[in-house]
Amino acid sequence: MPPYHPLLGHIPVLSSITASLPSNAHAHYLADQLRRRYPDLGPIYYLDAWPFAPPFLVVVEPSCLSQITSKQPFLPNHPGIKKYLRPITRGQDLSSMEGQEWKSWRRVFSAGFSASSVAELVPGIVEEVDEFREVLRQAAEGGRIVLLDEKAINATMDVIGRVALDHRFCAQANGGNDFTDALRSQVRWTSFGAEMNPWRYVNPAKYFMWWWNRRVMDHYMIRVLEERYAAAEQKGEEAGKTVIDLARRAWIAESEDDEQEAEAKTTSPPSKSSSRQKVHADLASHFARQVLGHMKLFVLGGHDTTATAVCYSFLLLSRHPSSLRTLRREHTRVFGPSTSLTPSLISSHPALLNKLPYTLACIRETLRLFPVVTSPRLGLPSFSLTSPAGHVFPTQDCLVWSCHHGIHNSPVYWPRVNEFLPERWLVPEGHELHPQKDCWRPFEWGARACIGQELAVTELKIVLAMTAREFDIVEAYGEWDAQKGRKGGKRDVEGERAYQVQMGSGRASDGFPCRVKFAEEAAEEEATVVGQEEEKKLGAKG
Repeated sequence: MPPYHPLLGHIPVLSSITASLPSNAHAHYLADQLRRRYPDLGPIYYLDAWPFAPPFLVVVEPSCLSQITSKQPFLPNHPGIKKYLRPITRGQDLSSMEGQEWKSWRRVFSAGFSASSVAELVPGIVEEVDEFREVLRQAAEGGRIVLLDEKAINATMDVIGRVALDHRFCAQANGGNDFTDALRSQVRWTSFGAEMNPWRYVNPAKYFMWWWNRRVMDHYMIRVLEERYAAAEQKGEEAGKTVIDLARRAWIAESEDDEQEAEAKTTSPPSKSSSRQKVHADLASHFARQVLGHMKLFVLGGHDTTATAVCYSFLLLSRHPSSLRTLRREHTRVFGPSTSLTPSLISSHPALLNKLPYTLACIRETLRLFPVVTSPRLGLPSFSLTSPAGHVFPTQDCLVWSCHHGIHNSPVYWPRVNEFLPERWLVPEGHELHPQKDCWRPFEWGARACIGQELAVTELKIVLAMTAREFDIVEAYGEWDAQKGRKGGKRDVEGERAYQVQMGSGRASDGFPCRVKFAEEAAEEEATVVGQEEEKKLGAKG
């Protein structure tokens, strides 16, 4: 453990670290800061922050992280997750549920997030990303500093609306609506209960804001769900390929099975109306409220985390021109030199996205350096972790913290840990750069891994494929701070000005101020290079 005070526990250590960071820095920096301050600490340790937080068992060791997600009985999500989500979903969502209730709903929604289902939704995603491309084009023409986080949030909000609900939020066109505004406000008012800034969870005004924002969200979402249900009834129950459509059909099927089982157990004669008609009538009246919390969770997770990954992808590629050139060459090889044809090619041939290994490597490396979420679990009396050295760590009453940022940024597990190296994801096993097993966990692993990871990666591929050759996006923190008249104060974490702040996911500080420029010359250069390579190949064959 870190140095322990007999009366104050680890509060002095944690306070010292908190004081050394920007006041809005994400809590997941804690594990890495402790490693830097106490190099002999080890990858598994307890923290005592009573009375401000429950006891922590911090885990940044791969084999123990694997135990958390695979060893039975499974550790449930920590109540802090439910506390955070309750103002949004009332606790009726996949992240808050446990046991059989969670299994049933996970089964209902799994089909909608499968690789095949996401592939069928690619044309709708492309439409929304094409609008994002137009937003970037306007930013490039305007020449002003823009906050890319807001632009990306609007784009991914529109995407998840199409994918999950077949609904257009029009966040990019209109800047938002009642639902999106209320959701963003609610995120600012919610807390996990272990934030570095305790004011976030003691501010009394939050209770009114919780009530008001949830009321606005529920009213909007129930209307959308009812309209979607009515449209599905008119088109036939097999119509629609979005998450809500597939979930609706799966739920109907399960409900009919339950109805038939109930009828089999009774001696009374069956009703004149069919079981199917009865089920449909029942679902028509309460289905929207049954899935309300789940859909709000999907919208929250589906837009927030992906938008953050979009921003950090642009940031890292702009800082590493050679990686950006390699990415652009890959896109030119797969989609051809004309960037204007890329959207239609992706829409008509979604399988082309599987031919982008370097793009996928860039995405994985971005999520390594800037993981957007963390994974807190609730310890159980019967569950202990065993380290490679054989040490046993009981978890009872602990917040068991799988700190993704801590393990992703540990030099123990990642050679050249601070470098952006997409190549580490392309080298063969046995190479010094090849990632170790269980060390990369942005979506977590196991039964409770992120249900939307296939959608997130597909969306990121599409965004990069449709924008990377057209635009140079360069951070503008120096200009931004000068405009705001900022002098002094802590504005970086270990030299990183684009540090992550706790706002739903680990988003870029200050909304990622940047300048967007056209990259026509770069695109032409890459097309020429690819053309020359093709000519060489043809010459060799001849």
